[in-house]
Amino acid sequence: MACCAGSWRRLSDSEGEEIAPKRRSPLLDRQGAFWKNAMGFWLLGLCNNFSYVVMLSAAHDILRHQRAPGNQSHVDPGPVPVPHNGSSRFDCNSVSTAAVLLADILPTLLIKLLAPFGLHLLPYSPRVLVSGVCAAGSFILVAFSHSVGTSLGGVVLASISSGLGEITFLSLTSFYPRAVISWWSSGTGGAGLLGALSYLGLTQAGLSPQHTLLSMLGIPALLLVSYFLVLTSPAPQDPGGEEDTETAARQPLMSSEAPESKPDSGSSLSLQERWTVFKSLLPHIIPLVLVYFAEYFINQGLFELLFFRNTSLSHAEQYRWYQMLYQAGVFASRSSLRCCRIRYTWILALLQCFNLGFLMADMWFSFLPSIYLIFLIILYEGLLGGAAYVNTFHNIALETSDEHREFAMATACISDTLGISLSGALALPLHDFLCHLS
Repeated sequence: MACCAGSWRRLSDSEGEEIAPKRRSPLLDRQGAFWKNAMGFWLLGLCNNFSYVVMLSAAHDILRHQRAPGNQSHVDPGPVPVPHNGSSRFDCNSVSTAAVLLADILPTLLIKLLAPFGLHLLPYSPRVLVSGVCAAGSFILVAFSHSVGTSLGGVVLASISSGLGEITFLSLTSFYPRAVISWWSSGTGGAGLLGALSYLGLTQAGLSPQHTLLSMLGIPALLLVSYFLVLTSPAPQDPGGEEDTETAARQPLMSSEAPESKPDSGSSLSLQERWTVFKSLLPHIIPLVLVYFAEYFINQGLFELLFFRNTSLSHAEQYRWYQMLYQAGVFASRSSLRCCRIRYTWILALLQCFNLGFLMADMWFSFLPSIYLIFLIILYEGLLGGAAYVNTFHNIALETSDEHREFAMATACISDTLGISLSGALALPLHDFLCHLS
């Protein structure tokens, strides 16, 4: 793959143009470019994960919502009891919110499984355009849907957007200074917090879910602006000379052709080299799979079953608060790389699995007396998950060579998706089992 995704701007207007007598200091130019790229990757992380998070925050509403005849506002017509197993000790939807999780993650899993074998042949710009269009389509389709099936189709579009965007932008970080990984991670954490908080706040303020989703259509537009206008052309990792630098600088971002591959780029790796790199990544991949399996089993398998009746919050409101607090923890820890770095991420995996066991025990025995204790545990759960994500990719960036880094980043990003997919698959039968208990 080429050295860079390209840039909307060119460093010079023509090859023969003379250098102006007065120029800005190269140090100032580099600093300006760094901060533009840092902000660009933060915004890309924010926009890329936003639709994914909003769909999970809206999962309870998507499954519980029923339109009354003639009701076009997406507002529940009244306090009609929700159909569920009346003999169950839990307040259950007929379908687990894990169904939304699977619709939100399986397309991402498929993209990430296939990506290392051919996605590099497609230039970055078309990938970003597809990601932005799918994100916008997801909000529109879910907002105007009349059935759970149509809503889940919108969730699938959000998954395609998020999955394609994540593997694209993480691969793109290999052409920039390693510091942009922490900015990307912080942005993805910000997406979780802003997405969950905006959905919670707007619906709590009385806005219908439909209008809430439509109000978020500016986010996909911001994604495109961040990529095409904010990011600058990256400097070559190991420039072979002035000619290479000029070629990289002149590659337009909207190029319709795939850029030429460099001899040391990830796209030129043999199958044997890819297998060797993959095996070296397993100590990073396995702990991250476990972390995400445990936390999303909690989020989509247990959240809707951890229902407190001795509070003023309704069941749907409790679920939204759980999602928002989890995302707040994720944002804080994904933004913490500059002050806290963790090399042994398997410790985080063990702590997250303990969280899962503890909350499953509480769901069964109901020994926690207050929802606020659950709030604290969920915040802590988010801190562990965000720390695992940002430190895993930071460690990979440090430990892989330049020629392997693009492939390594694209391959390792399957870890969280695989863990989430496994948790969703197991949460569905658990939901059915628990909701049929008397």
